[in-house]
Amino acid sequence: MSAIETLNGPALHGRRSAAKASAIKPATRKVGTTPVSDTAVVSPAVVSPREAAADAAAPATKSVLRRVAGAVARGIGVGLLVLGALVFLFLAIGPRVLGYQTSTMLTGSMSPLINPGDVVVTVPTPVQDVKVGDIITYHIPVEDQRVETHRIVEITTTADGGVAVQTKGDANNGLDPWIATLQGKTVDKQVATIPYVGNAIRVLREPMVLNTLMYGAPAILVIGMLVSIWTKDPSKTAPEGAAQAQAASGE
Repeated sequence: MSAIETLNGPALHGRRSAAKASAIKPATRKVGTTPVSDTAVVSPAVVSPREAAADAAAPATKSVLRRVAGAVARGIGVGLLVLGALVFLFLAIGPRVLGYQTSTMLTGSMSPLINPGDVVVTVPTPVQDVKVGDIITYHIPVEDQRVETHRIVEITTTADGGVAVQTKGDANNGLDPWIATLQGKTVDKQVATIPYVGNAIRVLREPMVLNTLMYGAPAILVIGMLVSIWTKDPSKTAPEGAAQAQAASGE
């Protein structure tokens, strides 16, 4: 009895092992002559490296464009504000504080030293201190008594002790056809010339341009600030605790 049990034990164990192996092996069935497995295999979608790089670069490109647009809008707004402030200081505050005057040359009578569109900066100078060769800005004594900026070529004393001057434009062939008696105690004497600024000042004095500088520049600056706020990356401004929590959940 023990001998039979001894002989049958290994054989039975071998049959059980074979049965387990056959149970683990996936069942197949034949369709025609080709075996077909019951377990379906799904192939993953294949994405080329170029497509993957394009998909990753698209959001970054849009973000860069938004940041550039915001920076440009802010730069234009700040530039217009600075320009308006400089013009205001130069034309309104400077003459009151520093005492100088500005005028725009309209003709080429003083070329090449002073050309049309240049700004002539003058300071009040005592009449007794002017001399031949100085460039002065004064009202001519004839016609419409317009303001002229010419060079003194001769100085004479009037019967009542005043100062009369003969002037000439550097680019003119002849002397000015008048003798101007300088009125008051001072006359505006040229001390500096700013090229081309006169044309810009004339444009800036136009009502439309002034309104644009007053209202347009602040509006552009506000738009630039709003664009910069809208284009901020939320992931960069997330609280540190939230970032740590996301990192912990990822682990």
